[in-house]
This record gives sequence, structure tokens and C-alpha cells, in this order.
Amino acid sequence: MGIVVIGDVFIDIKGYSTSPYIPQGRNAGTIVQIHGGVGRNVVEDIANVELEPTFVGAVDNDAMGEEVIQKLKRHKVNTKYMRKANNGMGTWLAVFNHEGDVVASISKRPDHRTIERILDEHGDEIFKDADSIVIEIDLEKEIVKKTFAYAEKYNKKVYAIVSNMSIAIERRDFIRRTACFVCNQQEAGILFSENYENVTPEEMTDILADRIRSAKIPKMVVTMGGDGAVYADQEGDKGVYPALKVDVVDTTGAGDSFFAGVCMGLTYGKTLREACGIGTRLASTVICTSENICPRFMPEEFRLER
Repeated sequence: MGIVVIGDVFIDIKGYSTSPYIPQGRNAGTIVQIHGGVGRNVVEDIANVELEPTFVGAVDNDAMGEEVIQKLKRHKVNTKYMRKANNGMGTWLAVFNHEGDVVASISKRPDHRTIERILDEHGDEIFKDADSIVIEIDLEKEIVKKTFAYAEKYNKKVYAIVSNMSIAIERRDFIRRTACFVCNQQEAGILFSENYENVTPEEMTDILADRIRSAKIPKMVVTMGGDGAVYADQEGDKGVYPALKVDVVDTTGAGDSFFAGVCMGLTYGKTLREACGIGTRLASTVICTSENICPRFMPEEFRLER
């Protein structure tokens, strides 16, 4: 069944200012509408490395929901465990300045009860043949609880990503049970109740190694934008993986692509550093465009074997 991804589908409505953004003013620019959502982005990124993942999630019961499902199918995502429901998808409205940074946004979360029902009805068949599990750790607590129960029943590794750290910090007990937790620099500061705004990657490496020991997190990666990514595990492996230099258009989805690369690498036998390298390459292809996902690659490019 490949990697199983449990998460949200969003529709992203993004406005790009073509000149310096003026808050509370009229800004000329362009507007695009694309498929988004952390879970949906990650599963399509994995599919674009030809690994045929499975997605557990919900979409709206309308033409837009059907469009999301059909696009995932075209990318060879197993959509058997996707369902249509009222308020099945979320919506993210964002405004970007002329440098590609988000300056304003509003997010409407979807109703997660459909995902919980899918796990209740098909949990055993979903988990028993999975290569690994990916979950948005800030989904409803019952969904997270059931995911870890099934994963432990079938001895599957769980990789966690976050879209709302204010919710995720209430799930510390689950984060400790992940094979690897990935977040950005700001989110790491929220998790550990510290300010990392002016910390260098080298300093962050030592901080992260110390914090995961006390927090009992097996492996963790912290992305630092143009400064690369910092990684550490309980065995003492730690370091910095540098970012690739590219022209930034839109950073949306870059963190999801990075996470997908780390998850794929660790699932299929790579070291933590090698997995960060895969994530870095995928993320670098996303920020050059207004898309939320990476282009197609072949597994041979990363030496990934199922």
C-alpha cells in the first residue's frame, strides 16, 4: 500500500501583489486557486516520486471535491479511502507581497469526523500493509489516538508534520511516539517555549540535540528557510543540511515537500542526513513556482526502493 498519508484537503486562494504590498490599501496583482492542504500536498509530493501512496481524507461533496480526487488519481495516489462530505475540505485565503512572502491569511478548517469514520471502518486494512504512516499531528485528538493505536498494533512507523503548532503542543505524548517529527524554526520555538529567531543553524543543532533528549523525541528536523535544515536524533547524530540557492516565487508547500522527502528517505532506508537531502531537493523545486507541490521525479534519482 506504500506510505499512508492521513490529513486535510484545502483549496488555496492566493493573491500576489505585483508591487510593494500596502496594508489596508488597494494592491494590483494576480489571483490563483489551487489544491492545497498539508496532507494533500504531502501525498502528491510522494506520488510525484512514483511511490504510489495512499491518502486517507475527505473532500467536499461537489465538483471541486471530485476534481481533487481525480487529480490525485492521475498522479497515482490510491484514493480508495477518500470520502465526500459536507465541509470535507478547508479553505486558505492568502495574500503575498511582491517578494513571495505571506502578509495576510485566513484559514477555515474542515470537519474531521469523516476521517475518523474511515479509520473506524477500514483501519486494519489500511495499516496492516502500509510501508509507513504520515499524519498531521494537529488533527482531532481521537484521530491521532486511533492512528497511533493502529500503527503500534501493526508495528508501523509514524512520521508527523504540523500545520497548527498551538494545537500540536497539546500532543506532546504522541510526538514522542513518532519516528521523526518535522517543523520549522518558529514552530520549534513554540514547542520548546524558547525564541530561536536569531539562532544560527550551528547553534540550533546543539539546542535541538539537547531538547529532544529531554523531550524524549526520537528524531527531529527543524527547517530554517534559506539557512537550511537542522537535524538530530537520540543516538547523537546531528548536523545542518544547507539549502539550495534558488529564486523564490512562493514558499507555500515547500515545508510539505521537505517533509515528504524526509519521510520517503527514512521509510526506504536512508540516513537522517540523506533524508534531509531529499527533502531539500524537493522543497527547492516548489519555491520557484506558485505550485504547492514538487514536479515529477523517478525513485532512481534518490535511490529509493520499496
